[in-house]
Amino acid sequence: MQQPPPHAEAGARVLVVDDDPTVAEIVTGYLDRAGYVVDRAGDGPDALARAAAHWPDLVVLDLMLPGMDGLEVCRRMRGHGPVPVIMLTARGDEDDRILGLEVGADDYVTKPFSPRELVLRVESVLRRARPGPAVASGLLRAAGLTVDPAARRVTKHGQELALTIREFDLLAFLLRHPGRAFAREELMREVWGWDFGDLSTVTVHVRRLRGKVEDDPARPRLIQTVWGVGYRFDPAVAGSGAGSGADSGKE
Repeated sequence: MQQPPPHAEAGARVLVVDDDPTVAEIVTGYLDRAGYVVDRAGDGPDALARAAAHWPDLVVLDLMLPGMDGLEVCRRMRGHGPVPVIMLTARGDEDDRILGLEVGADDYVTKPFSPRELVLRVESVLRRARPGPAVASGLLRAAGLTVDPAARRVTKHGQELALTIREFDLLAFLLRHPGRAFAREELMREVWGWDFGDLSTVTVHVRRLRGKVEDDPARPRLIQTVWGVGYRFDPAVAGSGAGSGADSGKE
């Protein structure tokens, strides 16, 4: 499959994957009027084929597709390169939304939805996926981790880590503010750029990030839970300095 370009060009390409032609047509129309180049696919194999031909800058992906569902499509695309994904789901069950986030979706929108809101979500995710010069300056280092915002690359003790876009943004933000506790609402606002949304999004991404940066994700030491508040990145407890006396936990 064709690898994604290092920098998206103006007029970002969005792949809309939905087996409902009415929904696909409405979403495509709104995105087209917003200035995006839009491809459409009605099922998983078609989506993978179109992505191989023209790697998208973002995918709007229905969870409930015939045959190969949206979760599998997301997994396969992520296996070929990083790409932002917004899941569309008609399900109201929180477990289904969390499952979408677990496989690496950057956002989800529950049907029925406002097409204008979806366009705003697309803009938000793409904006976060392409940091400006002020964000992409200077290496961040702590506890054996090195974050390169310009290259969007993370290493742990010299070994590169495979992070999703949101995981990268979350880690970079926490490294910029060591020792400070943030509520989930603050992290959603600062990392996701949203003043609203399901806070389980933050919880899931913290759990996924711990699984990649912690020596023992079941006993996290770097990304700690501050009970009643939220989360704190505390490199001191990893052995690079004096202990912090911080609380720790899985969630």
